[in-house]
Amino acid sequence: MPTVAMIGGGQLARMTHQAAVALGQRLRVLADRLDEPAAQVSPDVVLGSHTDLAALRKVAVGSHVVTFDHEHVPTEYLEILMSEGVNVAPPPTALVFAQDKLAMRRKFAELGVPIPAFAPVEAVSDALDFGAAHGWPIVLKATRGGYDGRGVWMPAAAEDAAAIVAEQLGNGVTLMAEAKVPLRRELSAMVARSPYGQGATWPVVETVQVDGQCAVVVAPAPELGEERAAQAEGLALRLAAELGVVGVMAVELFEAVDGQLLVNELAMRPHNSGHWTMDGAVTSQFEQHLRAVLDYPLGDTTPRAPVTVMANILGAAAAPAMSMDERLHHLFAAMPDAKVHLYGKAERPARKIGHVNVVGDDLLTVRGRALRAAHWMAHAEWEPQS
Repeated sequence: MPTVAMIGGGQLARMTHQAAVALGQRLRVLADRLDEPAAQVSPDVVLGSHTDLAALRKVAVGSHVVTFDHEHVPTEYLEILMSEGVNVAPPPTALVFAQDKLAMRRKFAELGVPIPAFAPVEAVSDALDFGAAHGWPIVLKATRGGYDGRGVWMPAAAEDAAAIVAEQLGNGVTLMAEAKVPLRRELSAMVARSPYGQGATWPVVETVQVDGQCAVVVAPAPELGEERAAQAEGLALRLAAELGVVGVMAVELFEAVDGQLLVNELAMRPHNSGHWTMDGAVTSQFEQHLRAVLDYPLGDTTPRAPVTVMANILGAAAAPAMSMDERLHHLFAAMPDAKVHLYGKAERPARKIGHVNVVGDDLLTVRGRALRAAHWMAHAEWEPQS
């Protein structure tokens, strides 16, 4: 059976390992430390950095494919691996558009994909000119490396923007400016594509952000409408094909107050907005990613229930005295239908340490139970069901 090498030892690799076990596959993990989430559970761990070509070569030896639980591997190293006969999925020619937000925006403009207005920021004057043209506030983004709200600023006025740009450019951070979209909500269209060219989509979901970090996912997105959902899924499939993606990809979308759908960002790997599929769909994003990178026929993405809500377990300001295991006992006694997925991570404020999935028929009931369960697991206290 195949060996899949995954760069990165985080929770995405951990959950991909779980899917690999069921398929009879072996997931080899490149991790920085043995206490990382995936390194705790995989029997095949290579210790090393994703920025070390020797470590990348070592993890690739004997593998059928090299894939990722994050996008931060230098593409020039991946090009070298491919020149040496390594199968890399997604290939670096696609992955670069998930790594570099400015490259992504330029490519999407070339393809006619709906996106917010943008511009590179190479000097303070670039940001000030953009704000003057598009109105304040604007959005400033680090073109590489930002996630979960990091590397994103929303200056409300020219003087704020000038201070941010001067500081970040002075620290060697490359920046871009983007128009702030009047939002109704954020959505995510999760798709998969195989080297053969087969594509599959899950229902479009609504994502709820807290302090720039995904906190809740509702599947399917309520009140989206069949036509708009089909538009989003079709756009995601088109982008996967145009960019040559292999594996799963999340297309994060803005739904503007006028109803327009705009592409925000891409993730070419399993994604937080797809965690609901572990209990809410016939085929999870983790199994589908393995199927796709190995060029298996893709799995059925049909939902198992009318509604699934995923709520992230985000670390409390201070870790409760009650152990995580005891919290789990109490949760299962109170909510035997809750599906809990823990990542093996130490508790820190706002850190993603796990998630809860709840499925059912009624959105308000399912959402309330998911939020209540996640809050209990993080804080060891029950909030009134909402």
